[in-house]
Amino acid sequence: MDLAGCVNDARDWQALLEARGYHVDSLHDGDATRARIVDALTSMIASATDQDSIVFMFAGHGSWLPDASGDEPDERDEMMCPVDVMQQRYLLDDDLNRIFSAKREGVRLYVIADCCNSGSVTRYAPAGGPPMKARFLPPYVFARGNQRFERAIDRAARAPAPTKQSYPALLFSGCQDSEFSYDASFSNRPNGVFTRTAIDVLQDTRITSPRGFHEAVRKLLPSTSFPQTPQLFGSKAAQLGPLF
Repeated sequence: MDLAGCVNDARDWQALLEARGYHVDSLHDGDATRARIVDALTSMIASATDQDSIVFMFAGHGSWLPDASGDEPDERDEMMCPVDVMQQRYLLDDDLNRIFSAKREGVRLYVIADCCNSGSVTRYAPAGGPPMKARFLPPYVFARGNQRFERAIDRAARAPAPTKQSYPALLFSGCQDSEFSYDASFSNRPNGVFTRTAIDVLQDTRITSPRGFHEAVRKLLPSTSFPQTPQLFGSKAAQLGPLF
């Protein structure tokens, strides 16, 4: 399940954010457990005060599990996969919602997700072109022969309604719910396709709003080589507000 570009993604975003005045704490590889991610996010949210700007960037596998609480129109809880995901340490959208809901009013929160938040298990990287790997773990890998769990996954896989985006953050996502985010190589250096495109786009200092950033990225993605469509979720005011 290893991906090649995730640590490069984290370091590239760290360099960009530090150049813009941010203090950055990173969790790479084996340090990126569910518990440590949750602790770091909880601490970041608790310490942020009015007019602070905070960023959470995740590069890695994404997946989904059948919704257990009944709050998802598509019957799926999307999730980011920490390093201990196979020990049932899931980082679900419900978990992020609970953490982010503690954010003080006036704090700007940006989430950058270079992963597959969901996807169809019948879609794969196209043949030919640069080496790519989808940043998606099919939910069946978590079922481990549990027939009840597999049936729940089957039901959710047949429910294609759009997923609601409810947590109080401005979300930049590497792809649509029905697509994959890809891990590829650029000039012999592994990166996430969304991250590499975003970092290049942000070299243009005229881009000052999230919507302008998203529009610039969408001029480059999806492409013939990289069939993923980056998304921007959040209020209109946040989309037109300051960028990082």
